Amino acid sequence: MLRFFGIGWLAGLVLVCCSVYSATAQSTDPIEKYSAEGQQALAQGNYAGAEAAFEKLRDLEPSVAEVHANLGVIYFQERKFELAVSALRQALKLKPALPKTDAMLAMSLSELGRYTEALPGLEKCFRRSTDSPLKRMCGLQLLRAYPGLRRDSKAVEVALELNRLYPDDPEVLYHTARIFGSAAFLNMQKMAQVAPASVWRHQAEAEAYESQGSNDAAISEYRQVLSVDHRRAGIHYRIGRTLLARSRQSNTPEDVATAAKEFAQELEVDPGNANAAYELGEMHRTAGELGDAQKFFSQALQYYPDFGEAQLGLASVLMSLQKPDLALPHLLKAVALNAGNEVAWYRLSQVQGMLGHEAEQKKAFAEFQRLRNQKSSQQEAGKQIFSPDEVTPQQLDSKAPQ
Repeated sequence: MLRFFGIGWLAGLVLVCCSVYSATAQSTDPIEKYSAEGQQALAQGNYAGAEAAFEKLRDLEPSVAEVHANLGVIYFQERKFELAVSALRQALKLKPALPKTDAMLAMSLSELGRYTEALPGLEKCFRRSTDSPLKRMCGLQLLRAYPGLRRDSKAVEVALELNRLYPDDPEVLYHTARIFGSAAFLNMQKMAQVAPASVWRHQAEAEAYESQGSNDAAISEYRQVLSVDHRRAGIHYRIGRTLLARSRQSNTPEDVATAAKEFAQELEVDPGNANAAYELGEMHRTAGELGDAQKFFSQALQYYPDFGEAQLGLASVLMSLQKPDLALPHLLKAVALNAGNEVAWYRLSQVQGMLGHEAEQKKAFAEFQRLRNQKSSQQEAGKQIFSPDEVTPQQLDSKAPQ
């Protein structure tokens, strides 16, 4: 359920209403009494009490638009949307330019599923409003209205704009994710209908299985892609990556060996696949085959100079070859690319020490310790730290402080 305005927004309408009463010469004790009761009830979140007070005000002052507007918002909060529509329409009839009321009416209509009626007001609010909370709520309602009218492409447009405007809002992220997921599902359904045997269908299925951790199914679908187009770029790499994931789950060394073959085949199809070159470089590095490791890391960086993990991998090889002067620029590059990578700072501290740069070594090690402590604190606080890496990330050496 989408819930919209809290007491703060309600109070804005109440203040407008009260200013009307203080400006008229017809104020009487009952009006002041019910106005005060309504405001107090709203401040306490007592919508039933607020409803009773404002209904009495409406009976006493039926020509005051603000009373109807307040009642409309109160009804909305109580999910009495039919009553909200009636009250808000009466408010606009009495005062067409009453602020925010047309947006509130549109949202009430949307809650009732009357999307065609709601759409003009929601679109106007989302496009023109300078009130950020109101704009946000109209946008969220559009994420209901557009799919309800089978205008899915418009829903995706609004979802993208909401993510831009409110990038850290969990409710926005939840609802926009649903829109994106729905759009992806519909596209997949259509692909299955129009091209069930195409490489695109098999590749999409494979990627979906891979994201779910269904490695066997993913590999099978990737093989289907190659059966249709045996030189399709990127597929051998994805098979190799999935094999590595399976090997980590089941501890099967043969999967690692097969993955290496897949990465090598990928480079035959596409020598510029830096990820495949990197994975081969890392395999040779961990096996102590430094010459081959240097070759593949260098190949990865030839095509992708800003590949931070490859910079770290090559630096590690050069350190093992006792060439700290050659490793240094790669580590400085890695730190510049990702200043939050603790592995980069640790290896930089090692190289600075090897070069006899004591001050630089201490500075790099202090930053490594800061990042290490920060990571430990986040883990203790229960925060999940992960990254959906496209490649195997570089790890701290076994001798590094834990």
